[in-house]
Amino acid sequence: MVEVLSGQDLIDAGLAQGRWFGKALAEANAVLERGGTMDQALQVAQGFAPPPTIALHDAGSVPFYMNIRADNAEEAANVEAVTKSMVELMRTPVIRAGAIMPDACPAGPSGTIPVGGVAVSEAIHPGMHSADICCSMAISTFPGVAPAALLDAAQAVTHFGPGGRPRGQQFRPSQAIADRFDRNPLLKDIMSAAIEHLGTQGDGNHFAYVGTLKSTGETALVTHHGSRSPGARLYSKGMKIAEGYRKQLSPETLPQNAWIPADSREGDDYWDALQTIRAWTKANHELIHDLAAQRVSAKVADRFWNEHNFVFRRSDGLFYHGKGATPAFDNWADDATDLTLIPLNMAEPVLIARGKNAPNGLGFSPHGAGRNFSRTQHRRLKAGRTNEEIFAEETKGIDARFFCGITDISELPSAYKNASAVRQQIEHYDLAEIVDEVLPYGCIMAGDWEVNAPWRKKKQRQETPNAA
Repeated sequence: MVEVLSGQDLIDAGLAQGRWFGKALAEANAVLERGGTMDQALQVAQGFAPPPTIALHDAGSVPFYMNIRADNAEEAANVEAVTKSMVELMRTPVIRAGAIMPDACPAGPSGTIPVGGVAVSEAIHPGMHSADICCSMAISTFPGVAPAALLDAAQAVTHFGPGGRPRGQQFRPSQAIADRFDRNPLLKDIMSAAIEHLGTQGDGNHFAYVGTLKSTGETALVTHHGSRSPGARLYSKGMKIAEGYRKQLSPETLPQNAWIPADSREGDDYWDALQTIRAWTKANHELIHDLAAQRVSAKVADRFWNEHNFVFRRSDGLFYHGKGATPAFDNWADDATDLTLIPLNMAEPVLIARGKNAPNGLGFSPHGAGRNFSRTQHRRLKAGRTNEEIFAEETKGIDARFFCGITDISELPSAYKNASAVRQQIEHYDLAEIVDEVLPYGCIMAGDWEVNAPWRKKKQRQETPNAA
């Protein structure tokens, strides 16, 4: 009579029960049916066992750098929340180091990398660059062009708000970028989104800003946006892959900190997809700048850009995740210059900085001014005054515009941290050298487009009974 290997036999052998038992037992008993020994069958079954799970780091065993100080009660509460989140994040098994920038603010549930956070890891964490992959800054200078004309041109050619450009107003990525999408298994099905969203900037804190260089007086266009729908769709795929590995390798790890192993096929595909999304995003910036140049019949004199929401692999083989953090180390990309852009708010200069590769910043500097309050909290603080009153006070002296025509007070200067305090802390912690500034003339942002969103209007109709 042929022996049979049972699930209890596997448990008695010290194996943890799981869904893998079914396939393991089927293959093991096939060995016995072919005349194999019980030891041989058990060895085959053991080959189906998942690898042992990886325990979290002990709390506090992986330290992180604090490049932030609290100057008031609101900032103190912000720093406390950010610190708590980083302590939890540092427990992720593959994390090796971390840092907080002066503009840091919480994002998501505790344990999520904050905006203004840096995390160094052995693996790639999609949740640590978030859905807005490659959120970035770009500048072009236009000598001899009036700021007013350039701001009008930018408004005429850009696109803010949900969705992409309508048919008839769309642009195709270059053939080289299109080929990269087609070759990557994570991108080949989202080429339509890459076409629809090219030439768009989205919503939230993204902007088109026009000003003049403090050093020369030249007019400049500065844009801020990420990878739009193509990046968001890649992020969703990355999180799904990472979650599969999390359940298998480290169930105790927070879902938002799940990782894709660098030495896996999925890791290779995802890394390649990130670089392609980066190329698309750079092309998106350049398209908007070039369209504005055509509109004013001008030539771009100088141009550079940098991402501040991305993953960089350095010579030590580790992955440096900057979530709202600007690279400040040499040769952070093949197309890197020695200059980067740090915006503060629409009424303040955009800082042109040279990185210092500060060890306490893990090679990063801030990406902007950050927030001490959520958008909802900020709106509550402004209760009792009309949006028109708030807008008039906070945009005095600049040409501030909202693309949808409705003011979003959560994007006005008071919604952000004190710009001078952030700048002082950049200098205090020696994170970057400020070499020039783009002085503000005007700024375009999406505005509160959700006020007239179709889903909101439908809900209002449902909640308001028809008059008799």
